[in-house]
Order: sequence, then C-alpha cells, then structure tokens
Amino acid sequence: MCISGAPLGEAPGSGAGDAPSGPDAVAGRPAAEDQIYAALDLGTNNCRLLIARPTGCHFRVVDSFSRIVRLGEGIETDRRISDAAMDRTFKALEACTEKLERANATRTRAVATEACRRAENGPAFLERVRSQLELDVETIDGATEADLALAGCAPLFAGSDAEEGLLFDIGGGSTQLIWVALAPDHPPRRLASVSVPCGVVTLTERCGGPDMSDVCYAQLRADIGQIVRPFLVPRATQHMAMVGTSGTVTTLAAVLLGLQRYDRRRVDGIRLSFAEVADAICAVRSMGPEGRVKHPCIGPERATSVLAGCAILEAICAAAPAGSLKVADRGLREGILLGLMAADGLPVAG
Repeated sequence: MCISGAPLGEAPGSGAGDAPSGPDAVAGRPAAEDQIYAALDLGTNNCRLLIARPTGCHFRVVDSFSRIVRLGEGIETDRRISDAAMDRTFKALEACTEKLERANATRTRAVATEACRRAENGPAFLERVRSQLELDVETIDGATEADLALAGCAPLFAGSDAEEGLLFDIGGGSTQLIWVALAPDHPPRRLASVSVPCGVVTLTERCGGPDMSDVCYAQLRADIGQIVRPFLVPRATQHMAMVGTSGTVTTLAAVLLGLQRYDRRRVDGIRLSFAEVADAICAVRSMGPEGRVKHPCIGPERATSVLAGCAILEAICAAAPAGSLKVADRGLREGILLGLMAADGLPVAG
C-alpha cells in the first residue's frame, strides 16, 4: 500500500503519447501501471481536472486544469443554472476534453457536486455535455463527496496522535464537514459527515456581491455559526486534528506566506495556528476590493468570493477550537485518482 495522494510535481505532457505496454495489456488496453488516469471535479465555483500516471509508489501529474466558472451563480434564488453559467462551464469542460485527448487518458472519472445536485436543469446540462463533448459527468451525493475528499486528504492526518479529526471543504455551493476516526496503522475513516448549505458563491450573492460591508460580514459569520455548531460542538476538543481543503484556505496560506506567485509546494501541508488564520483574514479584508483583485494569489476571479470563504472559515474555527489546522491543496480529485487506481489493483496508500 504505497501510492501517495500527493502528486510529485507538475510534468505537463510527460508520457502523454505512450503506447499501451506491459505484460497485462490486452485488447488494446494498457496494464494498470501504464494507464493515464484522470479526475474531473465540476463544482459550484470551479472546474478542475487532474491527469496523472502511477510512478513507483506515487503518481506523477501529467497535466492539470483549473478555472473558476461560477456554475452555481443564481441557483440560490432561481434553482436553475443560468445560460451564462452553462456557457462558461461548457467552455471549461471543452478545454478539459482537449487535455484528456492530448494526454491519451485511459481511465477517467468526472463528477459534479452541489450546483448540479440543487439545480432543476442540472441533469439537462450534463446531458448536453455528454452528447456534445462525449464526456460523462456523474452527480454525486454529499456522502460520496466526503469520502472522496477524505481519500485525497488522508495523508495530511498522518503523524497525529489525536483519536479524531475534522476535515472541512469550503465549496461554492456547500461546505463539507467530516469527522474522521484516526488510529495508528489504520487509514483515516469517516465517522460522520454533513453538507451544509454554505458556499462562497451562494453566500456572496446573499450579501449583494463581493464588496460586503463589515456589518454584513459579521452577520454572515454569525448565521454560518448557527448552522455548523450543532454538528461540530458536541465532538470538538482542543486535542483534535484539523485539515482544511478549499481555495479559501490555500489563498489565506499564500497571503500569510507573502507569496508573489502561488506555489503549491509551499502551501500544501503547512500548519497554521488559528491566530495566523485570523491575521491572514484580517489582511485580506483590509486590502479592499481593488487590493484583493491585484493580489497575485487572489486575483479578479477569486476576489469575488474570498470574503464569504473567510466568514465560513471563521465560523468553523470558532465551533471547533483545535487551535491550528493543516492546509490541503488536494482533495476530491486526488481521491478519485486513488480510487481508480485501487480499482485496477494498484497498491494505494491507506
């Protein structure tokens, strides 16, 4: 059991054109260790793709893609995906299919989450994607989403002497909260999970846009606290492990580190005290709208929703006083890749 959930750097194009090989390759399909695996996560805010191949006891990234598409824009009020959001997302998925073809991806799983779960026209949109792009995207439920995120983030719980941990994933339309059982020599196991209707896209819309006032921010944080506390407070202790995966958490880590260009290698796995989290949030809020747009690790797309993410994170930290958290620049896509590899009989870290 040795394939790690951590990609070993970026290697665009490496191995993309290799022919099927290996003693188990039959009927034109390569052996498991020679396949190119791909995971696509169509979220409420982002469309993300990761393409990788097994390499020894790890996997190496062949190509990747990430674009903010705001698929869930307007769902809070209309319960439908807007035409503009579908057009943006379709173009992103078109770019993904081109990357899949160039990489000769042989095993692909594409999933959709909260936006397509909630939207009345979600199934119709995914059918359009299937028919026009020949890309099958399955809408998964909250429990499946939680399990995939945990599979991708599990290595970050290694070394903890806590008996329980909390993994949270702040998304565009919802936030996943996952209590995790931790034990030596056993992989982390989901004890309980909930998908709460607090996401950066929907909450930004509720506050009238990205430039929310201090009063609105405080009210938003309080409202989120009311939602998350019943799930978090009964189990939360100071001696618990906490891991956060989301654009909000990685952005705050990059701001705290003073990065002039986002660097996954410096962000993924870093531990932040709650005091450092508070400092980073204060810095982001004090930048103002123009400053957030110009910041190299925020930019115009993430600037529209980062304050809502900060409010969600503050509410989680207040309800689960672990004192520190690990930052994960990994999650659902890595979980998908590991699941595909395990299904093909490859040894997977557990």
